[in-house]
Order: sequence, then structure tokens, then C-alpha cells
Amino acid sequence: MGWWITLLRRGAEIGGGNNPRKLRLAGGLITLVLVGGSGLVGWGVERLAPTPLLVVALASALAGRSLEQAVGGVLVALQNSVEALQNQLDPAGDNPTQAALQPARQALSWIVGRDTSDLDAKEILRALAETASENAVDGLFAPLFWMLMGAGLWRLNPSWPGPLALAWSFKAASTLDSMLGYRHGRLRWLGTAGARLDDLLVWLPCRLVAVSLALAAGQPGRSLDVFAAARRDGAADPSPNAGVSQAAYAHITGVQLGGSNTYGKQIHLKPLLGAGLPAPDQATVLQMLQLNRRLELIWLTAAAAVSFVTKTLS
Repeated sequence: MGWWITLLRRGAEIGGGNNPRKLRLAGGLITLVLVGGSGLVGWGVERLAPTPLLVVALASALAGRSLEQAVGGVLVALQNSVEALQNQLDPAGDNPTQAALQPARQALSWIVGRDTSDLDAKEILRALAETASENAVDGLFAPLFWMLMGAGLWRLNPSWPGPLALAWSFKAASTLDSMLGYRHGRLRWLGTAGARLDDLLVWLPCRLVAVSLALAAGQPGRSLDVFAAARRDGAADPSPNAGVSQAAYAHITGVQLGGSNTYGKQIHLKPLLGAGLPAPDQATVLQMLQLNRRLELIWLTAAAAVSFVTKTLS
């Protein structure tokens, strides 16, 4: 998908120049081609591939494991950095804090968009907590939601596009948003269609996560309160989904997220989520990853139960 987006972007920028109207049109065509093409390929795999290959293809659409590995890698680098800093007896010369934290900052820069070169340990942990909460929705629960919707379509008619077609269509929109969905240069117009489609496709899964996250935490009585708090705090975020998902995790784990981030040497103030709560620590980040695993199991169990009941009644 990334290769095709890069190729199509080059063609669009050559043809559209700096004309906003042409770039918006080109962005819409890129979105149509990539999302539609990905869905058709997924549909073809569903129709032609053996079951083991289909299972592998479905697993490729879920990024839960890769998120855990990426976040865990930064945690390990941070722990090593802290230990190196504690063992550094001679602070003469280079700033020991800067040198010790550099591996953790470098590892973090691979998975976040903000500038990481000057972050201290506290800010690294906040970035990890925000990444673990936001990308849980984008990379795991939203594609899982559309996968389950596709399975439902299969129940209605086995010849219709099913779980892989819908999951790969979503992944195409998500990849478009991550590569073109920026508000600078030509991307302000070229990335509009992909970004808005991604917002639309994530909207419902994000709110389902917010209302069901308390179940994964073993606190079902808090479901509506957490959902209300996530909607309230997330409303100030420019993204219709990122603030809501981060706020849900912030309230269920009892930490404050948001604040000042730097992108391209420019400071951006993000709304505070769970204002007044403690800052996240390593245990908080690990708890968020554990909540993702539990909530994924809850969703799959619920989907299996619904499927069993409907099959029994039909």
C-alpha cells in the first residue's frame, strides 16, 4: 500500500502542481483506487485462497502485536538508559542525561510523529502512553471491527465481500491517512479525502472501545462514566477520534495525558486528558497494553456469542 501511495502521490503532484482543486480531486482518486483496489484484492483472496492463507491474511490486518513490540522496545531502551544514567559517576564533559536517554529517544522517534530529541524520561513515558492508547484503536480495534462486520456480511450472503475485504479496505484508508493526512504543503489538499475517510471509519470503533474499555479493566460499572469523560475531554482535540481514545485510556488507568508537543520545531498544545491525575509511568504503559489484549478477547468472545445465537435461532 505504501509503495502505491508513494507512486500515485508523485503523479498527482506532477499533474496537480500547486492547484488546490486539482490536488483535492487527485487525492480523491488516489483514495478510491487504493481503498477500492485493496478491498477487491481482499475479496479475491477470500474467494480463491485456502483457509490457512486467509487466516494469515486476516492476521496481517491487525497490528496489536507490532504495537506491543514497538512500545516494549522503547521501554527496554528507556530502562537501560535510566540504569546507565544511575551508574554514570563522572558527569564531566557531555551532558550525561542527554547521552543516556538518546537510545530511548531514537527508538521512540520511529513510532511517533513528535520531535523526541529533547524529551526527558517523563515525556518519553507520556508519548508511549499516548501511542499505546491511540494506536490501539487505529491499528487493532478499528480493523478488527471491520473484520467482524465483514464476517456478518458473509452470514447474510457468502458471495459478498467479507472480513478480509473490509479489513484491507480500512487498512488502505488508514495508511493513506498516515502518509498523506498532514496539514502542510500540498498534502493540505492531496490528503484530505484519505484523512476524512479514515476519520469516518474509525469513529464508531473508537467509541466502542471507549465504552467497553472498563470491561477489560474489570470495572464494568464505570463504562458509561469513562465513555462520558472520554467524549468530554476528547472534544477539544482536532482529531474526532484520537482525543477520545486517549482520554478513555487516561481515565481508566488514572493518569493525565496531553500537553505540549513539538512537531518540526513548532510547539503544539494538545488538550489535557484526565487533567489533574498523575503522570503515566512504565506500569501505566504496560497496563494499557494488557488492556488491549483483554479487550480484544472480549470483542472476539462477544462476536462468537452473537454468531452462535443467531445461528441457533435461524
